[in-house]
Amino acid sequence: MDIEKKIKELNLEIPHAPDPVGAYVAFKKINNLLFISGQLPISSKNEMIKGKVDSNLTIQDGQKAATLCALNLIAQVKKACQNDLNKVNGCIKITGYVNSSENFTDQPKVINPASEIISSIFSDGGKHTRAAVGVSSLPLGAAVEIDGIFDLK
Repeated sequence: MDIEKKIKELNLEIPHAPDPVGAYVAFKKINNLLFISGQLPISSKNEMIKGKVDSNLTIQDGQKAATLCALNLIAQVKKACQNDLNKVNGCIKITGYVNSSENFTDQPKVINPASEIISSIFSDGGKHTRAAVGVSSLPLGAAVEIDGIFDLK
């Protein structure tokens, strides 16, 4: 199935992929592997979900942040593939970092929406391995950061 058509059917909007703001690249291709740098929960209005899950943010707030990260991850994949997501076989792995309080243990619940979006977009190819990690802080105070590895055709 055409990936762009699938994205429209899912009523998803893939944002513009931002350029890196530090001393790194947004993506790197090695053979058929595409590595995407960590993406923050920045909306199309350039607003970021900031805070600490289980402190000043709810699990639902964290899930919204993870959703934005996943969409930004796909935006970087699209940019790396010259705007043709059909060049992607699927996702191999994502790592989700959740800015959370010390006693919070539901990081997987926070990252689940990101996994669901990727799986929905790429169908069977979107099924991936994953880590969901709690951290004490993230760049710019972001609630969530997600990076990924994708398999290219």
